[in-house]
Amino acid sequence: MPKRKTKKRYFTEETENAIIQYNKTKNKRERDIIYENHILYPFDKLAENVLNTFKFQYFDVPKEDVKLEVVSHLLEKIHMFQEGKGKAFSYFSIIAKNYLIARNNKNYKRYKKTELISSISDSWNPEDNFYEREMNEDYREFKELMLTFWDKNLNRVFVKKRDIQIADAVLELFRRSEHVENFNKKHLYLLIREMTNCKTHYITKVVKTMKEYQDDMLNNFLEYGVINDIEDEDEFWSY
Repeated sequence: MPKRKTKKRYFTEETENAIIQYNKTKNKRERDIIYENHILYPFDKLAENVLNTFKFQYFDVPKEDVKLEVVSHLLEKIHMFQEGKGKAFSYFSIIAKNYLIARNNKNYKRYKKTELISSISDSWNPEDNFYEREMNEDYREFKELMLTFWDKNLNRVFVKKRDIQIADAVLELFRRSEHVENFNKKHLYLLIREMTNCKTHYITKVVKTMKEYQDDMLNNFLEYGVINDIEDEDEFWSY
């Protein structure tokens, strides 16, 4: 009975010994030679196999570029491998997988946020949530002044990173308000929650604070035609 062919291993004991030798060698030229001749190919194949095995979906660059990123990351972490504490193959496989999971998750969050904003149906009217009434020239002027105010003062009104993230998501929807209308409040909250990964009660707290400022801004705009900066709060704010 003929012997069954076995696949040639690309990451062997020789590879592990080369990694150990690489870490012990102080001479840069010698290290480069060891890496090029004994480590680069195994790292390249390991990165390729991890990519193919786990089917990561959220990368906006070619797979070959992602693989090069992984190989570069493995080289950055090569000094952390310690002789006698596990197999090099298992160690670097975990590093490659964790790197790709982290990158994939980060890209997914960015993709989800972009997708949520770009796919908003034409049904949300943000002025209903902030007491504006008509889409006219006065409203457009007010909106520009209001967004300028928040760009300058967002970090003064909100201190916590979570609150700033929520407020920024609300303002991003405001910036796109000319393209949407009649989005119900429940859907709005769901959208912001998906964009920020924050619970509804945190969103409610931030929106309530923004509405309080929004009321004063609108009153000042209607009466004086301007929105004061937060530095002038003695005149218009009571917080």
